[in-house]
Order: sequence, then structure tokens, then C-alpha cells
Amino acid sequence: MKNNNSFSRFLVSIFAFCVLQLLVVISAQANQAEVVDVKISALGNNKYRIDTTLKHADTGWKHYANAWLVFDESGEELGERILHHPHVNEQPFTRSLTVTIPANIKKITIRAQDSIHGLNEKGMTVEVPH
Repeated sequence: MKNNNSFSRFLVSIFAFCVLQLLVVISAQANQAEVVDVKISALGNNKYRIDTTLKHADTGWKHYANAWLVFDESGEELGERILHHPHVNEQPFTRSLTVTIPANIKKITIRAQDSIHGLNEKGMTVEVPH
């Protein structure tokens, strides 16, 4: 009976370990940086201030929202705002960037990036106020 009890505990331990690993993997896959708000202001001479609010479950230096990028309608990158540190206790958070946007561009898309998943395919598209 003692051997059966030990073996049962061993199996439960292995099962618990596997479930924990699976939860870690699922959590990491679902945790991309996300753009939740964009405000764009014309500054003159085709320059615009873009205030972008990101949301991400930053956990520290190993996994945090590390940038957001600005793309035109054809997918060409117009600018990048590097985020130099995690924002663990500041969620969501807003940062700004000044970008030159050609007069023929009617809309831009902002996409967030994090240090594990890279650039999120989903972004937020806004009209450029010419």
C-alpha cells in the first residue's frame, strides 16, 4: 500500500507541474502589447504629435512593452517610439512622438510591440488631421 501511495503522489506532482507549465505558456501567448488610444495633433509643416496609450501586463525587464510604431496606409514605417523601461505599475500608459507625415497620407496605423512577442499585428488606425 505504501508504494501505491508514493506512486500516486508522484503522478499528482507530475500532473500539477504540467498544468503549471501549460498555464505559463498560455499566459505568455495571450499577452501582447495593445494600443488602446491614439491622439494626433498637427504642429505645422507636415509634423504631427502622436500621443499613444498602450496596455500590457509588463512583468519586468524580461517582458514589457518596448515600443510602438507608426505606419502609413501602404505599411511603410514613419516613426518608432522606443520605450526604455517596463511600466509594471503604470498601466495603461501614454507616450508621445513627433513624426513627419506626408500631405498625401490620409490615415496612419499605430502598432505596439513587446519584448517577447514582437510587433502586434493588430493596431489602431486614425485619420491624419490635414
